[in-house]
Amino acid sequence: MLPKFLIADNSQEQSGRLFVVHTVTPRFILEGSEDDFLEDQVMHWIDNVDVSDKDKIQLKADAEKFLDLELANQEDLYDDMDEN
Repeated sequence: MLPKFLIADNSQEQSGRLFVVHTVTPRFILEGSEDDFLEDQVMHWIDNVDVSDKDKIQLKADAEKFLDLELANQEDLYDDMDEN
């Protein structure tokens, strides 16, 4: 089973952009700036389904929360590695 969210980048073609992929219907990719993910965001829909504005806001917030937690977790892991 795939995770609900994945982090992706494409530094060769989209330098400075970061992507959060939502793998559960309605599937989408949330694209944002690598420096400030909340800046200049674009939602790319994979599934052709109707999503209410309220649900879009919630899905976007869930993706942003996932990214924040995942990056914090990665930072903690790197800090632990540096201490050892």
